[in-house]
Amino acid sequence: MVHFLHRPRRAAAVLPLGVSNGSANRLATRFFARTLNRGCTTLSADPDSASQIVDHQRTGLVLLDPRLNVRYLNPAAESLFGRSTDQAVRTGVFEVLDVDLASRSALDRALHSTESMTIRKLEVVGLDRVPFLADISVLPLSDHSGVLLEVHPADSQSRFSRDDQLASQQQASQQLLRGLAHEVKNPLGGIRGAAQLLERELPGDHLREYTQIILEEVDRLRDLVDRMMRLHSKPRFIACNVHEVLERVLVLVRAEYGEQVELARDYDPSLPDLIADRNQLVQACLNVVRNACQALISPHRTRPADSRILVRTRIARQVTIGRHRHRSAIRVDFEDNGPGVDPQLAERIFLPLISGRPEGSGLGLALTQTIITDHHGTIECSSRPGHTTFTMMLPVAQPSVAADSLTEST
Repeated sequence: MVHFLHRPRRAAAVLPLGVSNGSANRLATRFFARTLNRGCTTLSADPDSASQIVDHQRTGLVLLDPRLNVRYLNPAAESLFGRSTDQAVRTGVFEVLDVDLASRSALDRALHSTESMTIRKLEVVGLDRVPFLADISVLPLSDHSGVLLEVHPADSQSRFSRDDQLASQQQASQQLLRGLAHEVKNPLGGIRGAAQLLERELPGDHLREYTQIILEEVDRLRDLVDRMMRLHSKPRFIACNVHEVLERVLVLVRAEYGEQVELARDYDPSLPDLIADRNQLVQACLNVVRNACQALISPHRTRPADSRILVRTRIARQVTIGRHRHRSAIRVDFEDNGPGVDPQLAERIFLPLISGRPEGSGLGLALTQTIITDHHGTIECSSRPGHTTFTMMLPVAQPSVAADSLTEST
C-alpha cells in the first residue's frame, strides 16, 4: 500500500548554514536545489557548501529535468541503484527507479504534481535485484526546471542493529572456536604418537590397518583444527587490485572444476586499488566461488542446464559499514543460478561448523566472513531458487584507528 504525504509547494530557497531547518538532509537538499537553479550542471561551483554536503548525504538525491530524465545522482543514490551519474544521465526516471506497476503509477502522479509530497514504503529494486523499502520525497524546483527526489531507505536503522548483532555473534563464535581448537589440538599429538608406537609392536599388517585409520583420522582432525586456528590470523595490508585477486580465484576454480561451470565477468575497469591482504582476499573469494561451484554440480540437488557464476565489481560511494563511514568502497557480487541456500540455514550460513552439504566442514564461509570483517568490510547473502548472490563490500582505504562511534576514513 502506498501512502502519500502532501506538503504545500515552496520555493527551493536556501537558509544560511547557521539557521536550523529541521534536518541536515533538508538543508543539503536546499543547497542542491539553489545551485541547480542558478544554472549549474554540476556542484563544483559551490564546493564548500553544496557539493560537500550533498556528496556526504546518506539520503539518495536524484535530479530530474522537466521531461523527467535523470540529470544527476549523488553518491548515496549511485550506491542504492547500482549505477553512476554518467550511466544514468538522460535516462528516464523509471529506468533508475525500478518499481512495480502500482508504485509506478503512484510515483508518476507525484512527479506530475505541482506540490511537494512524500510516498511512504515504496518498494524499489536495487542492484542485486532484491527489493528494498524506501520513502521517496518529490520536490518540484521553484523555477520549473525539474524535480528533485529524496530516497530514504526504510531499513537503514534496522541494518545498524543487524550489523551490531552479527558482529557480536561472530565474536562469540570465534572465542568459542579458539578455546575448542586449543583443547582439541593438545591431545592429538599424544594420540598420534601412541598410535605410531602401537603400530611398531603389532605382529601383522592386517592389524596395522587399524592404526592407519587412527593416524588418518588424527591428521584429519589436526587439519580441521589448523583451519579453525587460521580464522584468527590478522591481515597484512598492502595496496592491491581487486581484479587481480578475482582473476587468480577464477584460474584456481577453472583448474579444479574445468568446464563444468561457466565463469562470467562484469568488471568496472575504473576501480581504484584497495588496501588489503591480497592472499587473504584470494582465500575469501575462493571460498565463495568454490561453494557456488559445489552447489551447482552437487549430485544431491537439481543441477541447472547452464551452470553459471557471474563475478561483478562496482564502486560504492559514502558507504556506512558497521559504525564506520567510508568515502568509497568496492562492491563485489558473486551470482550463481544454482538451487539456492536452504532457508533453514540462511540466517546461520556464516557461523562456524554450519554447512548445507553432508561432506562440508562449515568453515569456509566462516573464514571468509572473518577475513572480510578484519578488512572492515561486510559480506551478505541473498538467495532464492535459481539466483544466489554473495555481496562483499570492501572499503578502499582502511580506517587508521578503530572507533566506537561513526567515523569516516579517507
